Amino acid sequence: MKHTGWRKPTPGLGIAEQLAQVGERVSIPKNKALLAIKRVAASLGLKPSDMMLLDTFGAFTKPQDWEEGRRPIVWASNAYLMEQTGFSLSALKRHARRLVDAGLIAFKDSSNGKRWGHRDEQDYIIEAYGYDLSPLAARAEEFVDRFAQIQDDRAFCQRTKRQITITRRIIRAKVEQAREYALQGPWKELTESFEALLERLPRTKATPERLLDMLEWLTELKTSVEKAFSAATESKDEVVDNSYEIIEQVVNDTQYMNPKGANNEPHILDTKQLNSVSSNTLDKRKTERAALDKPRPEVEETNWNTFGHKKRQTDIDVAIVMQSCPEFAEMAHGLGGYVNNWNELHRSAAQLRPMIGISEHAWNVAQERLGPQLAAAAIALIYDKHNAGEVASPGGYLRGMVEKAAAGELHLDRSFYGRLSEHRAA
Repeated sequence: MKHTGWRKPTPGLGIAEQLAQVGERVSIPKNKALLAIKRVAASLGLKPSDMMLLDTFGAFTKPQDWEEGRRPIVWASNAYLMEQTGFSLSALKRHARRLVDAGLIAFKDSSNGKRWGHRDEQDYIIEAYGYDLSPLAARAEEFVDRFAQIQDDRAFCQRTKRQITITRRIIRAKVEQAREYALQGPWKELTESFEALLERLPRTKATPERLLDMLEWLTELKTSVEKAFSAATESKDEVVDNSYEIIEQVVNDTQYMNPKGANNEPHILDTKQLNSVSSNTLDKRKTERAALDKPRPEVEETNWNTFGHKKRQTDIDVAIVMQSCPEFAEMAHGLGGYVNNWNELHRSAAQLRPMIGISEHAWNVAQERLGPQLAAAAIALIYDKHNAGEVASPGGYLRGMVEKAAAGELHLDRSFYGRLSEHRAA
């Protein structure tokens, strides 16, 4: 990398410049490049604030800047970037350097260290110095492949977790049945081994290898429990072995598990009763599940008067919004913690809307026409749809929502419940 005399060369800067040269020979749509990095940002160790700055850079560029033979260079001033992100100058420099070290942007420096640029009549960059996003174009396909692998690993982990749950419940049911009927066997030792394994269950995100090890250990313990149970029941014929009914019930109950998020169903309590479930009990459970599946209208909060708008009725609540929009929820959590009420959701929406290119004017119009509550929910929905590649123009999509609301044709609740059903079925 050419040394200008004012920025000290480092290996990271050199690699970033090499990637920028590769990216200059690539033609890729801007939205595709930005979507590719968003999907793998967490796996690269990037923080939400890093992605906010990268999104601000992307919003400054134009589609033609990403064509082959050109470089998407951002020469926005520090004052502009600080206004759009809310960062201090030191934070802005720190996050920019993190993006360089991650191989996502490069520095294209002028001789005096200032950022500036010019475009011709067709809006093509003639000459520019500043932040170069060409490395992002060079690595877009790499990020697409990485995301596919992440999805495969996620699906594998979900299947393995379900198998672990089934195996764990079978062990517990067998041991409790043996203890209730006072069967002879090493039940104390087996219980201690079982409890020791339960303590080793991963409480947070676990790698596929660790989950496989846990499933293998539990499977070995299940085999030992079943052998001890069989040996004990051979000498005690009066014991009725209904373990197969227990196993079938465990498998059926496990179908209601949803590893992607919380649901509103009651916990399945362990029981020592070995009597078969009556048809009346089953009918009652079905009725309870049907009642729980019905969406409940949200009770409006009283502190929304501070915005000076008339309250609007809605059948969605904050929990539904966050569960049906996981990408928005993750970014909101990274920026300001958990979102527990409409005020916090509104604040998060205001922070994240610049990241998808929604102008302040469009945001203000949406709040005036929809009300702050529905406007914030709309931003969450658009954010997730944009990240999924379903919405190319978030600003235009929001304006379309406002127009539908004016005609009485906007039904956000249907969108949220539909996406929530898709997530649960996945």
